Amino acid sequence: MKRLSIRWKITALIFFIVGFSLLLGGTIVVGNFVHTKEEELKQRALLTARTVSELPEIKQKITGTKKERSTIDPIAERLRIIHGAAYITVLDMHKVRLSHPVKDMIGKRSKGKDEGPAFAEHTYTSKARGEIGTVIRAFVPVMNAQHEQVGVVIAAYQLPSFLQVLLSLKTEILVTTSLSLLFGGFGAWMLASHIKRQMFQLEPHEIAKLLVERTETFNAMHEGVIAIDTDERITIFNDKAKKMLGIHKDVVGQPIRSVLPDTHLPEILQINQPIYNKELQIRNLNILSNRIPIKVDGQTVGAVAIFQDQTEVKKLAEELTGVKAFVSALRVQNHEYMNKLHTIAGLIQLGHKEKALEYVFKVTEEQAELTRFLSKNIKDESISGLLLSKISRGKELGIQVTIDRHSQLKKFPPHLDHHDFVVVLGNLIENAFDSFQTVVDRNKEVYISIEQNDEILSLSVEDNGCGIDEQHKAHIFDEGFSTKGTNDRGIGLYLIKQIVDKGKGHIHVESEKEKGTIFTITFDM
Repeated sequence: MKRLSIRWKITALIFFIVGFSLLLGGTIVVGNFVHTKEEELKQRALLTARTVSELPEIKQKITGTKKERSTIDPIAERLRIIHGAAYITVLDMHKVRLSHPVKDMIGKRSKGKDEGPAFAEHTYTSKARGEIGTVIRAFVPVMNAQHEQVGVVIAAYQLPSFLQVLLSLKTEILVTTSLSLLFGGFGAWMLASHIKRQMFQLEPHEIAKLLVERTETFNAMHEGVIAIDTDERITIFNDKAKKMLGIHKDVVGQPIRSVLPDTHLPEILQINQPIYNKELQIRNLNILSNRIPIKVDGQTVGAVAIFQDQTEVKKLAEELTGVKAFVSALRVQNHEYMNKLHTIAGLIQLGHKEKALEYVFKVTEEQAELTRFLSKNIKDESISGLLLSKISRGKELGIQVTIDRHSQLKKFPPHLDHHDFVVVLGNLIENAFDSFQTVVDRNKEVYISIEQNDEILSLSVEDNGCGIDEQHKAHIFDEGFSTKGTNDRGIGLYLIKQIVDKGKGHIHVESEKEKGTIFTITFDM
């Protein structure tokens, strides 16, 4: 059976059900038929026995001479043939048979056990099994003109057997069974074919294998995966999602709002549009989520969320950003110090030893002053390192990067950390650098300010670059929007906007074409 396809299994099952139903129904119908037949034969037996008992010849001759009594059997036999009875027996009051189908039994005393009440003037029927099969017998007393009982008439009819009933109904049974199996088999085959199509022509064991493989695949993923159906019931909740959200039981089949009250996944069923790279807070966790509607044949049948703990993402981003910044800083510093060494070597070769020494002191003091300022006012090494790298990068590009000496950063706003500020500050400065690509008629300057007190934190990056066209201002924070015309642009300001929204901050942009741009971001502390 395991090797049979589901089409043949369903067909065989329905054939069995139809056959069993026919057998059961046939048994009940034949049983009812036999019962009805039995009641009918009881009435016929009573009628026949009464007819015989009421004949004047029987009443008179039953107590007559031997010769007169001998004429009773021909009369009874004639009536038996007329009424189609199995036999008719007439007994006198001494239970002596005066008629019987077996002639040798005439004149002998009957020893039947169910005849007693008939000799007490009772009329009744009984069912007995004899040599010719099961018979229905009617017992009727014979009363003379003086209303005295002079004998008993027994009329018997043979009850047809179960097999005889089946043989009598063989045509009806054959037609009914054939039509039932034919249409049942056709319906079973069509149903099985429809189910097979709905299962993509797969067998149940193949679907079970795919389900196991799918479950194990989801559980092996590094991202959390949650899927729901249109009734907002969970269909997928992999191990990574359970670990990240602190779930320790199987929740498949449960309403997602009962498991995650602050979930945002059901809204995808309403808007029927995907949302990518969205930062959400679920149970005090900052996660980066992609939420996508699940569609089958153009119909939305559910939604799936693929998400990752923002902490892990930020660690990866920090490692990548840190390595790139470190390499960039080393390259810039190498270039910068080579220039300084060449300057010092040139002054020494020209004999200007004092100027060379003065130049060394000046360069050292500038670097030391900047380092002391950052160490004192900026309490995060990542931000300090970023600012140092950008200053060096600016020198390489011919851009004067100035940090407001009143700047200070003691702590980060709620919901944000140094990873977020590296992204915000780094992208704002890089955008400022990009604004000088078409500027050739003036000194290139970038001014950075970070102000903080107990109530507010303000971050400002100002440049005197090319500025932003008025028509572009409304779209600069859209994902993928860029005026640079390259595929790897259009993400920096979008990420900044996402981080500012997460920290419940505000962005203010001032820009004038060919004069410069000021980005100011403020957060409540």
